[in-house]
Amino acid sequence: MTSSSPNLALQSLRSRLGRVCVALQGASPAELFQKAEAAAPEHMFLEFRLDSLPNPAAALPRLKEFLEANPLVTAITTCRRKPNGGGFTGSLSDEAEILAKAAAAGSQLIDLEIESAEAMKHADLDKLRAAGAAIIISYHDFEATRDLDAVYERIQKFQPDFIKVVPTARSLADNLTLFAFLEKYGEAGNVIGISMGEYGVISRVLGVRAGSAFTFAASSVEDATAPGQIPARALVENYRIDHIAAGTKIYGVAGNPVRSSLSPLMLNTAFRRETVNAVYLALQTSKLTDLLKVVQAVPIHGLSVTMPLKQEILEHLERTDPLSAKIGAVNTIVRAQDGKLYGFNTDVGGIVGPIERRRSIRGLKVLVLGAGGASRAAVFGLKEKGADVTIYNRTVETAQKLAKQAGAKTIKRELIGKTHFDLIINSTPAGMKGNKLTHILEPNEMHADLVFDLVYNPVETPFLRMAREKGIPVITGVEMFVHQGARQFEIWTGKPAPEEEMLRVVVHALKQLQAEAQASAVTKDEAKHVEAPKPAVVKAEHKPEHKPEPAKAPPVKASVTAPVIKKPVATAAPVKEKAPEKKAPMAVKKSAVKTVPTKPAAKTPAKVVAKAPVKKAVTKPAPAKAASKSAKKAVAKAPTKAAKKK
Repeated sequence: MTSSSPNLALQSLRSRLGRVCVALQGASPAELFQKAEAAAPEHMFLEFRLDSLPNPAAALPRLKEFLEANPLVTAITTCRRKPNGGGFTGSLSDEAEILAKAAAAGSQLIDLEIESAEAMKHADLDKLRAAGAAIIISYHDFEATRDLDAVYERIQKFQPDFIKVVPTARSLADNLTLFAFLEKYGEAGNVIGISMGEYGVISRVLGVRAGSAFTFAASSVEDATAPGQIPARALVENYRIDHIAAGTKIYGVAGNPVRSSLSPLMLNTAFRRETVNAVYLALQTSKLTDLLKVVQAVPIHGLSVTMPLKQEILEHLERTDPLSAKIGAVNTIVRAQDGKLYGFNTDVGGIVGPIERRRSIRGLKVLVLGAGGASRAAVFGLKEKGADVTIYNRTVETAQKLAKQAGAKTIKRELIGKTHFDLIINSTPAGMKGNKLTHILEPNEMHADLVFDLVYNPVETPFLRMAREKGIPVITGVEMFVHQGARQFEIWTGKPAPEEEMLRVVVHALKQLQAEAQASAVTKDEAKHVEAPKPAVVKAEHKPEHKPEPAKAPPVKASVTAPVIKKPVATAAPVKEKAPEKKAPMAVKKSAVKTVPTKPAAKTPAKVVAKAPVKKAVTKPAPAKAASKSAKKAVAKAPTKAAKKK
């Protein structure tokens, strides 16, 4: 089936294609087709990466058997050569022969890289065209995003049935280049476009909306065939890719790092539960100009802002609520219909709420570790409630500046161990998954009645473990994380957040992550203690042998407990990327950040099991109206100046 085949046949093939093609690889034919058998019940569109096998030709009989036994499966066969980014070490003629035999075995599509198409003899190319499968000619750039129009012209000369263009995103804005390309050429329905890498993750979800015929996914988190590839189940169930259309609103968490964030899982669950036509993505970036360009162009309707952007973004907001202006940091952004950005801070409620569920804050002697965006929310929120707040930060000047602004105090490190506090809060990333620093205080410095770690992943941080070993009651970061996320949902949608469901999926995911980490540690420990075999006694006349090496519901109360580990679940290792290329900063209108008085979101706090006595819950005010329509109406006439940008 080529471009010269009847259009009806090609249209029939396209009608079989889903939005997600699951890429499969294996170290042997048995492993490859075991994965295919496991994937087929849920996903009927599969790519067989024969170049992952030592001998691709040996898998062809199994391919024929599998496709005959699974007639509803649509298959792409790929045997990419090593010089072109694949694993096949054979010749060009060998590649052509394998692809032709794959077509004869029943594969409906075969993928030929552009470099092979350009180097291939006309006779071999004609054999492929006559083999009966649709031809995809693909281009992969593993370094950057370049002139995609030129790539299209280069491929189009061969008149393939499908054109596949896969650059690597080195910034969020590189996705815009790909989206523009898809919007230009995707109307024909035969263009596939994806950006590789952690910056390109959004293209794997939104590419189909921009015009890509389909996208590729991994069979599981640990089995990705390309950088940034998302597991198929997550694309279908979490991101609901089959429902993404022009009217779908886009939200996301922006900052660095966010690749391990559970915010997409939590907020997408909330959108699905409350039937909101929206999707929430991870926007990995540390450059504000890069983020703002994408926010306006996609467009993105709302953001959860994390480090290092919570303070820097203030200068680019039209207005904020009074609390955010006072703190000098925001964690929630709304893009109004006029394109202007409005800021809010839900971190304060996420910190204050769990504490008030245990004891009164007024007069509480509190030590806050850190002086960043989350620290500012803790310090200002606690001071507003009447707490006696002391700040410790490794950079003394930063702590002193925050203390002066909030009316708090600072403390030297050597005095911490000599002082007893009612509450110690860790608001630094120490202990966060992927962070090398595990904790700030030593056990002999921790003297408190209660300890609160704002880090939620892992749920049992080294800081909390240290507190438990000393018999100190703790508050986990999960409480703060879910609470602040629920308020963000309410600001964006105007609906009460399904907080119980949000809590459930987060705790479940953290159990899985912790189980995987424990299983990995056990495996390493077992390998370390395996007794090496003793060498056999060999007579002098003999040489020693060489052995091989071995439905909508109102918010309800829920209980949070430390996860119980049941079985390990594998997770994907983060992909290392090159730093994004520096680009000229986008011109952004600088204006004083004005004040947005809003009605605080209704808070129905979750009941939490803890060692500390539980006191009367605090009632939350009514939820804010959906900001997409009412952000402007909620704006105060008297502007509040933002903190000066550092």
